[in-house]
Amino acid sequence: MTIPPSSFTEVPVLSLAAARSPETKPAFLAQLRDALLSVGFMYISDTGLPDELVEQVIQQTHRFFDEDVLPLEEKERIEMKNQKSFLGWSRLDNETTAHHADHREQLDLSTPHPIPEPDAPLYHNLLAPNQWPSPSRLPQFRPVFEDYMRRMSDISTFFTSLIAEAIGLPATTFDRFFDASQQHKLKIVKYPEVDLSNLNGTPAPNNTNGANAIARQGVGPHKDSMLTSYLLQCSPQPGLQAQNHRGNWVPVSPIAGTLVVAIGQGLEAVTGGVCASTTHRVLSPRKGQGPRFSCPFFQGVSYDAKFEEMDVPESVRRLKEEVDKRKSEGKRAQDVEFSFRKGMWGHLGEATLANRVKSHPDVGERWYPELLAKIREQQRKEALSKHAG
Repeated sequence: MTIPPSSFTEVPVLSLAAARSPETKPAFLAQLRDALLSVGFMYISDTGLPDELVEQVIQQTHRFFDEDVLPLEEKERIEMKNQKSFLGWSRLDNETTAHHADHREQLDLSTPHPIPEPDAPLYHNLLAPNQWPSPSRLPQFRPVFEDYMRRMSDISTFFTSLIAEAIGLPATTFDRFFDASQQHKLKIVKYPEVDLSNLNGTPAPNNTNGANAIARQGVGPHKDSMLTSYLLQCSPQPGLQAQNHRGNWVPVSPIAGTLVVAIGQGLEAVTGGVCASTTHRVLSPRKGQGPRFSCPFFQGVSYDAKFEEMDVPESVRRLKEEVDKRKSEGKRAQDVEFSFRKGMWGHLGEATLANRVKSHPDVGERWYPELLAKIREQQRKEALSKHAG
């Protein structure tokens, strides 16, 4: 096996059709392994999603954020803070990433689940029915997104079986991390334009850090949770960027007919770091570019699953160690918080709930005040330790 490049400069495109053919599957798995070891980000084309459904998803995403279709009072009826589940609508600038507000408005949905029993673990509150917009306003919204989530559930399960094979494991390796009725999540997101004319004069280019990046924070630098996520970019505006191992931001611009796959912290945790999660962010479009729309799907994992490392073949581990060694030479990549650590939480559900409370403190203050206090105290200690260092 060859050693992938030490620091990527572009995100690879893999055809899922190649994985479905016995003749082309071996080459696909080799490409996937290289992407997993050296990038942690990739496009997939030929997904099998019907073109008509994709167009409906894009259309319904745009319509949700059209105030002439769905006025503010209708969104407030399904606001996230109304429920314990972190499902529902979030106002502009309401979510927090990397200690700064994300300049985006969004709706969080999931595959359907009933309200948990009273004696269930606290993190089972994440399993709940959706808060849907009014069918009188958006009659096609619910059927379109329920269909999309069903199909994405199948695609994500298939893709994680390919990940297992790519790192030398049986295709069914990750099955034990899924519930019989697994919850998956989905967001629809709008990133409004921002005007940087009053910020230090001339706006900085897309590939930027510092004050301009914070001012344009659609979503701040982070690593996705769970196993894998799949982004449908619903408008032509750029903004998504992945950070390579030298600290440079690599654009992940929209490509028609593709989904962008990101490896999550959960997959990094259960593979002992072989499948690494990549830091990424979204910069808001500048004034005059028009808003950016997107629809990320997050593959779920059993909240009752515990942290453990997979028995990854030694040849792949050695290859990963060599890649990591090369990455560390002159490494300047931005460090972001990694919540899926052994010893910090007992179950994946605990880590997930903590992440949600951290990102949505208004929900935390209303429904999880003790956990929010614990998180804030931990953040205070980490800030003091970093300052002292």
